[in-house]
Amino acid sequence: MPVHPRPYLRRSQWRADHQRSTEIERRQLEKKWTEAYKHREVTILSSLLAEDFVITVEDGSTYGKLGYISHSADSSVQVEIAELSELKVRFHGNVAVVTGAYHEIGTSRGNRYEYRDRLTDVWLRSPNGWQVISSHYSVPVKL
Repeated sequence: MPVHPRPYLRRSQWRADHQRSTEIERRQLEKKWTEAYKHREVTILSSLLAEDFVITVEDGSTYGKLGYISHSADSSVQVEIAELSELKVRFHGNVAVVTGAYHEIGTSRGNRYEYRDRLTDVWLRSPNGWQVISSHYSVPVKL
């Protein structure tokens, strides 16, 4: 008796649907992180960042979880606009790599600033759910 391909297609469709659902969830968590940063919501930031989280910012400086959260909670920084675009999500087992663009406008110690960066965030699925383990921001160079 021939094997009918339909069960395979259903399984394949389930995998595709599951991956799309997980990708949407990663995008939503990226946006949640951005909003928590903008509004200095330390509890949310703490839940999204792994204990060994490290971020590399535009000038090459690196910060751990505590340093990043301390900066985010700094009341001398007022973020007016924090927006993500061009997000792409790639999965490798329990790891998701998110790349995209970031735009931020605000004031720091009374001085206006504006950033237009490229980002790479690495998320890990752990018993605590998805958490960011590494993030890198850089200023794109126009040639």
